[in-house]
Amino acid sequence: QVQLVESGGGLAQPGGSLSLSCAASGSIFSIKAMGWYRQAPGKQRELVAQVTSGGSTDYSDSVKGRFTISRDNAKNTVYLQMNTLKPEDTAVYYCRIVESYSGSHWGQGTQVTVSS
Repeated sequence: QVQLVESGGGLAQPGGSLSLSCAASGSIFSIKAMGWYRQAPGKQRELVAQVTSGGSTDYSDSVKGRFTISRDNAKNTVYLQMNTLKPEDTAVYYCRIVESYSGSHWGQGTQVTVSS
């Protein structure tokens, strides 16, 4: 089994910053991709950012220039640095890892709330 544990969510003011972490453990042969998704109330889950095994990154247009995804391959951990937060960033954030053999796995989700 592959398990993902997220941390770092919480409350921030508009213009503030938060950092999210997601550590993978278990039966991991290799990781093809790691990413962050979010889901706001009444909305579909959407891609925020992802990084592939080759190091390529993709960002949602709504977070470009404000969020940065990074990884620590030795720790099987992916991070999301969120700067210049806006109220519309409020959502439950989920990490996702695509493992070479077992496929896609999701974290438990962590709440990010941006409010004054």
